[in-house]
Amino acid sequence: MDPSTIGTFYGMGVGPGDPELLTVKAASVLARCPHVVVPKAKADGGSVALEIASRYVHPNAVIHELVFPMTADKAELSRSWRQSAGTIATLLKTGEDVCFLTLGDALVYSTYIYLLRELKAILPSVQVITVPGITSFSAVAALTDFPLGEGKEPISVIPTADDLSAVRQAIESGGTVVLMKIGKRLGDILDILEETGVIGDAVFVQRAGHPNQVIELDLHKLRDKGSEAGYLSVILIHATKKSL
Repeated sequence: MDPSTIGTFYGMGVGPGDPELLTVKAASVLARCPHVVVPKAKADGGSVALEIASRYVHPNAVIHELVFPMTADKAELSRSWRQSAGTIATLLKTGEDVCFLTLGDALVYSTYIYLLRELKAILPSVQVITVPGITSFSAVAALTDFPLGEGKEPISVIPTADDLSAVRQAIESGGTVVLMKIGKRLGDILDILEETGVIGDAVFVQRAGHPNQVIELDLHKLRDKGSEAGYLSVILIHATKKSL
């Protein structure tokens, strides 16, 4: 297909939550983009990314909501990415530009990564412009005056999973440890922070930049929170070298 007849695909990180943290470039593109694609976890739910960016979207833009299920089933996820990429490809073939919104930065643990691969498989000649966004952990560092990197100390970014051995290994390595995708594993993570002696050197922020943002500098207090306390949350840790 002639590349000149295909619209441009913009992958856009909208930051962690505060609409004022959207980049100038992101706002500029949204102001003129005719199609805005937003991800949702459930068909009857809302899009957090759209809530953040809505003030910058062109008033005549068409909003396309795509459901990306929260599941570990790789086959189901692949089907979802392929179907969504097909929808976007159809829009691009009209010659109009399309923006895809995603939380934080577009290329940091984002659905956009997988969606982009599928789209390039369908439209190899598509022009892609990825607009970076402020990551959640950068926003958390700013909210808590927490240095992410000092001198030559390493920064380890860990997406927590059911096997939390990577968290222990990162703490043992020292430097700054960033824990993302905490979810319902918060209690187990707090156990590890206590066992390794770093719970007093950590900060916790949930929904950074949102109206219902939660900042906690004493992580012991998180023991009283419910299972949803880990949703959209980040923990930053100053991990000195420890013998575990």
